[in-house]
Amino acid sequence: MYIHIIVFILTFCIMEFMAWFSHKYVMHGFLWHLHADHHKKDHDSWFERNDAFFIFYAVISIGFFLLWQNNILQIGLAIGLGIFAYGLAYFTVHDIFIHQRFKLFRNANNRYAKAVRRAHKMHHKHIGKEDGECFGMLIVPFKYFKK
Repeated sequence: MYIHIIVFILTFCIMEFMAWFSHKYVMHGFLWHLHADHHKKDHDSWFERNDAFFIFYAVISIGFFLLWQNNILQIGLAIGLGIFAYGLAYFTVHDIFIHQRFKLFRNANNRYAKAVRRAHKMHHKHIGKEDGECFGMLIVPFKYFKK
């Protein structure tokens, strides 16, 4: 049981690195054409082409659930849940809190919330795929915690 909890927490933490890596080298790399509308709106839809990226991680998470369900990988459930939990946290912080796609958490005003918003604002000041910064989501550089 403890190994499952450790694997869940470890998977959640590793997903921050995976989000940073895929954001920097995939979204701002060879799949920029899917991510570009997130930096510069070129449509009137509530949905963005960028939203397709969640499908990739959802499929991986479901794959681990299936590996567990079919008794192929015992810790598959913990890994799948870790990926799912990170995706839910990412959606909550990025889409709801920062971009206000749903009007929730508007008044969150603590140091961490301000730092996350500042870091993401610095990321979005670059509308092209080059010269980006702050590619992570939940872990932001200390300089954004300063007033």
